[in-house]
Amino acid sequence: MLFTINKPILSSNSFDSALRVAPDSSPFLLYEDGVYNALPGAETETVVKKALQTHPIFAIDIDLQARGIKKVIEGIDIISYDGFVQLVEEHDVAPFL
Repeated sequence: MLFTINKPILSSNSFDSALRVAPDSSPFLLYEDGVYNALPGAETETVVKKALQTHPIFAIDIDLQARGIKKVIEGIDIISYDGFVQLVEEHDVAPFL
């Protein structure tokens, strides 16, 4: 199951909700404003780093660029829309809006 996150942790509980129900190794995709969760140095970095211990986390490159984010937390994979399509083809999708 692919868990999609489009809101920052500080404005939504979607990331925490997804963590509670996601089986280990389930991928998380950060898109739209959800890419703010990938910012290193943010007060939410600890939560994201803990999630990285059990889940691969991906962020869409275009959404990062649109928000001026040039660097992400180590371990988060930056992918293109082609990578996003590949994830969707490989997994059922569980949106956490």
